[in-house]
This record gives sequence, C-alpha cells and structure tokens, in this order.
Amino acid sequence: MASFKGYDLIVVGSGFAGSMATLTFLEGCKRENKTGRVALVEVGRDGERCGASRWTMAYLRLDKNLEFDEDWVKEMRLVSNGLADEEYCLKLQKEAPITARYLEDHGVEFVHHDEPNVLLEFKTGQHFVFPEGGGKSIIWKLFEHIQSYPNVDIHWETEGVKLLTSDAGAIRGVKVRKGDGLLHDLLAPNVVLACGGFEGNQEMLARYVGRDTHKLPLIAPGLKYNRGAGLRMALDVGAGTAGSFDGMHCELVDIRAGKPDAVIWGHNYGIVVNKGCKRFYDEGKRHLFATFEMIALDCWKDQNQSCFFVTDDMIMKKFEGSWVYDTTDKPPEKADTIEELAEKLGLDPKELKKTVDDFNAAVNDKEFDLMKLDGKATTGLHPNKTNWASKIEKAPFYGYPMTANLTFTYGGVKTDLDGRVLSTNEVPIPGLWAAGELTGLFYNEYPPATSVLRSLTFGRVIGNEVAQHLGQPQGTSSSKKVVPSEHRADSGMEMRQRVLVGEA
Repeated sequence: MASFKGYDLIVVGSGFAGSMATLTFLEGCKRENKTGRVALVEVGRDGERCGASRWTMAYLRLDKNLEFDEDWVKEMRLVSNGLADEEYCLKLQKEAPITARYLEDHGVEFVHHDEPNVLLEFKTGQHFVFPEGGGKSIIWKLFEHIQSYPNVDIHWETEGVKLLTSDAGAIRGVKVRKGDGLLHDLLAPNVVLACGGFEGNQEMLARYVGRDTHKLPLIAPGLKYNRGAGLRMALDVGAGTAGSFDGMHCELVDIRAGKPDAVIWGHNYGIVVNKGCKRFYDEGKRHLFATFEMIALDCWKDQNQSCFFVTDDMIMKKFEGSWVYDTTDKPPEKADTIEELAEKLGLDPKELKKTVDDFNAAVNDKEFDLMKLDGKATTGLHPNKTNWASKIEKAPFYGYPMTANLTFTYGGVKTDLDGRVLSTNEVPIPGLWAAGELTGLFYNEYPPATSVLRSLTFGRVIGNEVAQHLGQPQGTSSSKKVVPSEHRADSGMEMRQRVLVGEA
C-alpha cells in the first residue's frame, strides 16, 4: 500500500465545490506566502464530464447586478416548514454575489436573461443568469487557473474510500483506491469532501429514499460517479446530518431526446396527463420553478414514470425559441387534431379528446395573464387547475412524452457556516470540511437556481478558511456556529427580522 506525504489539503471531488475550494486555497496560500500543497481527487477520468457540474445549464438566481434573490430565505422557510438552516441560507444570500463576481474575474462569461413570459418567484426583476457554455465552462475555467499552480496534484480515476484519523479523531488524510485497484494513503491535516450526493448509488437510494428508485434514470451521465462516497466516509467518523434523506430533486424530461438534461419546463401552460389520458396534478398550482419538481415526483411515484404534456398553437407561439421548451433536441409532436396528436404520443385518441374537452368546458372566463397567478382556473375537475388554465383549442396541437429523471439527493452531512463538518453533537470534526450537494440543506422541495451557487460559494469559503489557518493547530479557528464577524451586522437575528417583514 503506497503512501503520499506532504499535502496540506486534500479535496475529494472536482465539481463546482471541489474546484472552487482547490483554487481559492491555492490563491490564499499565494497571497499569504505559504507553500500549501493540495491534492485534488476525482473518481472520473481526465477529460471526461464526470459528476453533475459539467452537465448542468447552471441557472443562477441573480439579478442584473449579480445580486442574489432576497426572497429566497423566505421561500426556503416556506417549503422546508422551517427545518432548513436559516443562518446558512442567510450566509449564502450574502456571499453569492461575491462568488458570481469572482467567477467573472476569473474569465467566466455570464448570459443575462430577461424573462418576458414566465412568472419567476425570484425577486430579481424577472431576470436570471447562466454561464455561457453552462456548468462545463465554469469547471474548465477554474481548472485552467488550478493547473497554472505548481503546488497541486490532480489524481484522476481515484476513489475516496475512508478518512484517516488520529487516535484523538483529527483528520490526517484519505485512503483511496486508484485505477490499479490498490489502496493508497493520501495524507493531509485537512480534507474537503465535495463529491456530490448518492444519486448514482442504487443501494443508498433504496435505503434512504425508498422503493422504485431504480426506475429513475439519471439526468446526466456524469451522475453515475456520485455514489455517496463522501457521505459514507463522513458518517464513519461521526458526522452529523442535515436535509431530508428521503428527498431528491427530479425533473420531467423528453423521453425522445438524444441529449442529457432535456427538461420540458413549461408544464404550467397546458395540461399533463398520464398513460390513461387523465390529469393528475394541478399544473398551475404555483410558479413554474415552484412546481416543476413536484409534478416530476408525482410522475415517478404514482404514474408509472410516464406522462405527456399537451398544449396548443397559442402557447407554443408565445414561447417560440424560449428555454421553456427548447432544452430538448427534439421538436414537439404536432397535429391538426387532438386525436391525431394522441396517436403520435401513443395515447388513446378518444380518451385524450374527452380529457381536453372536459378541461376546456371547465375553464372560467378570467383573463389569461402569464405575469401573475391569474386565477384563470377550472371548476369541477379532479384535480382542478388553479392558474393559467387557457383552453386548448387553437390548432395545431403539440405534445411531449415525458418521464422523471433524478438530478440530486437532499440528505447530507451537517456543516457550520465556514464549511466545517459537525459531529453528531454539533462539534466540528478537526480538519474535515464539506461543500456542495454532499451537505444537507433541503427539505420537501428545492427552490431552484441555487444549488450551483451554494456549491461554488461554500467551496470558496472553505478554500479561503483553510489557507488562512494553514499551519495553526487544528481547532484554533472559531468553532461557534454563527455568521463570521465581517457579516454579523447584516445577519443573525437582525437580518432574520428584516426577512420576516420583507425588507431582506
């Protein structure tokens, strides 16, 4: 068994969180004239799009000035029933703009999108941001900077197996399995776990989430590497947990697509039926981003992983060229009659026609308004549609066959506001850090366009923290779970009170 000595930091996982932790550690050491050495460990192959970060479009909940949605904390409180760590959310709200500007300073180009037709629950002026080239472009740019440093080793095709600790429980490295199948020891007093959730591990999905999880395809090929290694290693040394372990984020995708991440976003603007041509979910219950996950979960749990979106020419013209229906690489099925559309979708023509006719007859006469929860609803149906219930009557008619795909899991390790992993009794485990999907935060629902930002932000926070305290005895940095002093004036109870009254 080989042993590699001399590292000051080992980062497990090369996605948003891991790459950012690695780079900011290197930069921090350079600023402080320290010679810190870092090992970046990745189970995927060099040049491969491993993990989740390289596949996502990376939508960011930011306004035109790269400021973070100030209502997100309230949304998190609402959907989690108050279980989400609010101090953590407040820190992300404060730090996310700094992260976005850091990316710009390091060569990432942002696309600023003004959305004219989709009512966003974001308080960002109907605006959101994404990197030109998606998440892959962020990773490529971060790696470009990382590889310019001489004091970093990148270990490809290397799987984290076990955390190495001293007799007293302090971290001293990671036991890894390399491409030769043999175990090796990488030694360092600090380890960052940033290797994603457990969506690529069927055993853990069945254990934590439950039955039929094997029926959920992964939304991108790289997710096969997210096997829960970081969670397993952290639990083995006594880490505490956060987030709902039976929760996961899913999305409806076009089953015909020849590309990953072919999400059909606009379920709000028509009807969604199952294989029996029956509606099963209130498509207009809330904003698009507030319901796209829940309808996907319903498709998986109760509709045998098969559903179909149906709409008409008025809606498709409204969203022509929009991200709402253009993420897939296949055009929608199109027909001059509902019956003909049903045949193209593999549905019973008479049953689909009856469902559409019943839906149209139940629609009230309120004005259709995409820019608000308009109350244009149905009555007498089960379920009713409560908003945006526009009649499906203008030919040609359009449809997409869809299924639910798994994007990420919710359950993970618990950290403090600096990214240190907390033990089951809330004490930081010396030398152990974590960021990204591996860290638990979400309960019940995922308020979107935030996962990328939180992975990058807490990776950045950790890299700076480790560099700053490098050479100090473990446990010397503050272990109290509070917002750091530089943010305290606008956080904690004062900031929470402003959020409650709608000022923050």
